[in-house]
Amino acid sequence: GERLCSAEEATAGSGTYTRHGFIFSSLAGCVERTSEESGLPVVSVVRDSDPQLLPDVGVVVTCKVCSINSRFAKVHILYIGSTPLKSIFRGTIRKEDIRATEKDKVEVYKSFRPGDIVLAKVISLGDSQSNYLLTTAENELGVVAARSDAGMQMVPISWCEMQCPRTHTKEFRKVARVQPEFLQT
Repeated sequence: GERLCSAEEATAGSGTYTRHGFIFSSLAGCVERTSEESGLPVVSVVRDSDPQLLPDVGVVVTCKVCSINSRFAKVHILYIGSTPLKSIFRGTIRKEDIRATEKDKVEVYKSFRPGDIVLAKVISLGDSQSNYLLTTAENELGVVAARSDAGMQMVPISWCEMQCPRTHTKEFRKVARVQPEFLQT
């Protein structure tokens, strides 16, 4: 709504409108003046960044586990597919959404630990008060990267265990069977 100039000095372009003989901005962004062959320059307003990408139901997201308790794991969503997000979104992986089978036997602390990097799928959208609900109940979803107490990158040894290459200690995790498109080359 900021007044940019008089309508006699320029022509209104995209992101602007004319009212009472003046050109006003209709967007938050940067003002651009381009010269036209007709004589008057064209004033337009362009956004300085791409629109915010939002997680949607059914997409695979990469997230980092922040905290866990006996009922769920809290995560920060960092990527949608392979696209990094400009801002962090919060998500929750409930106990019953961790595995597809034997849901009653799942223990959150045997599936995730704070700091783990997890591939998950969005099953419900969040709003300003609540988080996105996520699931790892597919073989391709779960922990893809974890650090041991010794600070080493852990290696998956089965669908439910990872091992430290230095100390050879094993820790329980809900390990993802990583698909080729998610591997960096």
